[in-house]
Amino acid sequence: MKEEDRFLNRRDFLKISGAMGLGSLIGFPTLAMAQTKVRLSIVTGGTGGVYYPYGGGMAAVLSKHLPGVEVTAEVTAASVDNCKLVAAQKADLGFVMGDSGHDAYMGSGKFKEKLPLRNLAVLYSNFMHIVTLEGKGINTVSDLKGKRISTGAPGSGTEVKGLRVLEAYGINPEKDISRDRLGATESAGALKDRKIDAYFWDGGLPTASILDLAATPGIKAKLIGHEDGVGRMIAKYGPVYFKGKIPKNTYPGIAVDTAVAAVANILICHEKMDPALAYNILKTLFAHKPELVTVHKEANNLTLEDAVDGSPIPFHPGASKFYKEKGLKF
Repeated sequence: MKEEDRFLNRRDFLKISGAMGLGSLIGFPTLAMAQTKVRLSIVTGGTGGVYYPYGGGMAAVLSKHLPGVEVTAEVTAASVDNCKLVAAQKADLGFVMGDSGHDAYMGSGKFKEKLPLRNLAVLYSNFMHIVTLEGKGINTVSDLKGKRISTGAPGSGTEVKGLRVLEAYGINPEKDISRDRLGATESAGALKDRKIDAYFWDGGLPTASILDLAATPGIKAKLIGHEDGVGRMIAKYGPVYFKGKIPKNTYPGIAVDTAVAAVANILICHEKMDPALAYNILKTLFAHKPELVTVHKEANNLTLEDAVDGSPIPFHPGASKFYKEKGLKF
């Protein structure tokens, strides 16, 4: 097995040291800036999740503080599509759930071939929300059988992970539920209007659309725990998943902790991105982290130690140089 094909797994799972076959990286030149600005795009997710505001914050920070670079954030269906867009060099950076990133790198799952992707940073953890309302009679994942459920937007990491949660509980999404495929905002709206009984959303904490749903007068939102399924997910898909917790009071009216399946989020780029550009992107983001935190508090989780902990794909050479200079071993 090539060293590059070994993967780091999120905290609490096997940690592998080494440089993943990227070799020693020395002497990257400073990013040479032409008079014409370098235009970059960050592909994110829907407007009701965390990716879009966080990506918008990154775009603003990079445009402001990285000379000669102008960055925009784009709304997308999220992880699966983002992998494809970055691999096709139709986007430069992408927010991706670790399981989808791993599948893309390996050419498995939704991907028919291996995609030329590399990681820049592990950003924060995504927590699977199974959202329903009090009075729906849904207390466990098994209670979803026979219900109308949204499993996430087509091309999203939510859909990939949501289907794997259902599979872990023996639920066939084509036979055992009436299935809709809506994004975060649309799912929350459909639940609020009683058009669906529950929905899956995989995101950071808190997610704006769920905050809005839970704060709606006359609505009593509820989250369904599913930590028992995590072991079965790991057994089939590898240790890209881990047990996580949505703390009580993260959302209005939900006063108990909810144990769920979690996965790392990563910031990907194409393997051929200029190493100096990759290096300077990270240098700028870490130097101006407080500005990111003002956009979304998940940016608090952008730390040097966590950024190299749990990458499901190899790091880009520019990223490896940056972290090694900071004294990190991975």
